[in-house]
Amino acid sequence: MTATATETVTKTQAKVETNGQSVDFDPSEISYIPTTGVRKLFEIPLLQATPENIKGYGEIVEFPDKHRIEIVRWPAQGWRQVDANSGDQGGVTEGLFEFWWKGDTLYARNNAVGSSYLFAWSQYPEEAKIDGPPLPRERAMIWRANYHPDGGQLFFPTNGESFVVPLALPGDDVTPEKFVAFRCDGGKGLYIHPNIWHGAVVPIDDHARLIDRQGRVHARISVDFAKEFGGYLSVPLRSAD
Repeated sequence: MTATATETVTKTQAKVETNGQSVDFDPSEISYIPTTGVRKLFEIPLLQATPENIKGYGEIVEFPDKHRIEIVRWPAQGWRQVDANSGDQGGVTEGLFEFWWKGDTLYARNNAVGSSYLFAWSQYPEEAKIDGPPLPRERAMIWRANYHPDGGQLFFPTNGESFVVPLALPGDDVTPEKFVAFRCDGGKGLYIHPNIWHGAVVPIDDHARLIDRQGRVHARISVDFAKEFGGYLSVPLRSAD
């Protein structure tokens, strides 16, 4: 039976490091309470991200300062069109997106929009350790994904960190089988177009800091894999084939 996150998830504080200092990260402040209580995994393919295979989803980024962020004009509500030079003036916001593995649990904080998350586990959440030193892991079990209808989003590692992110093409009838995991190595970043489904960015290392640049409106439309499909998206953390 599907359930919301266990009491230990919402009541335990995790020590995380930000800007070289240890701080309390309170999971009760996360933007979404994870859905748990399921035991099915949806294994998805893993690809090394290249300029060719990422087409349609986004682009490989080598120079983040020069990369544009697409902003989508506010949609018309009827037959009258949105006036020119309006509806797309929210602009772009930027900040550090920080990720921490603690025990078997992946936490994150997006400083660009002021949101905190519990993104994934490397074991089923009922058995996963939610604090303490990071433990060895082979996969990330992701419970939700979303897309941004108002603009694109750029992720770029500040220290050459490798990361994996599951992506799916636009469409609200998305299913777990439509996702593909792309791995970015060698200090390369990733830009995803508006309306592209993306699950959690999953760092390969225990801790990662990525530049995040995205539309300031930051609308989110989500899918809950555990609630809607009875399982978690399983993202492999090995080297891509």
